[in-house]
Amino acid sequence: MSVVTDAAAVPVAQVNPVAKLAAAFTIAVGLVLSVDWVSASTALVLEVILLAAMRVPLRSLLNRGAILVFAAALTAVTITLYGEPSGTVHWHFLLITVSDGSITLAVATFLRVLAIALPAVFLFIDTDPTELADGLGQVLRLPARFVLGALAGVRMIGLLGQDWRYLGYARRARGVADHARIRRAAGQAFALLVFAVRRGSMLATAMEARGFGAHPTRTWARPSPFGRREIALIVSGFVIVAVAVTTSVVTGHWNFIGSR
Repeated sequence: MSVVTDAAAVPVAQVNPVAKLAAAFTIAVGLVLSVDWVSASTALVLEVILLAAMRVPLRSLLNRGAILVFAAALTAVTITLYGEPSGTVHWHFLLITVSDGSITLAVATFLRVLAIALPAVFLFIDTDPTELADGLGQVLRLPARFVLGALAGVRMIGLLGQDWRYLGYARRARGVADHARIRRAAGQAFALLVFAVRRGSMLATAMEARGFGAHPTRTWARPSPFGRREIALIVSGFVIVAVAVTTSVVTGHWNFIGSR
């Protein structure tokens, strides 16, 4: 547990996004291997401790946590009603069968969804897309053309809502937005697509003219440091998975997903 506390010495916003991505991926892969409530609940407790120590804002933790709980609950309800029946059957109607086996599987699924989604969501609070692109290009050595193109595309996504509103205002000013809402929405969506393609083409030409794809002759504007705190966070992800899996195996609840 000392590794977890060492990784949490700084706020989550100051950690390299590549380390956050690696830690979240490690936890997700480890928890996917088994469908049992012991490993998921153990990992969930350790993740909450890690996020609290990394100074994740309490308001964000509660707000986003409530959304994750709701989504996981919907999944659990589906598994309860339509999961594989086993043991005592409590209720049956047409295709719906509620049994001990489906309830146990629903609880395990609920906890596993929370345990996988929690680090994936909260480790990326306040993560700037530019910082993530810097990390992907400098730490993982991904092609600069791909990284910068993806970053430009993400930056352009935020403009789609504004363009949609402006298109609506223009159509209302021309008097073509007062009837046939479905047809108007389809036409407006097509106009938005055309506008986005044109803007993307202009942006690609401008970036090419400025040499954004000329790596390695170009340098990165901002360095992407990767030090002990990032390594500690990744190790913390492995520790969480190791403790969760060991606890599940020792208690006899380990249920490898490939054996089902």
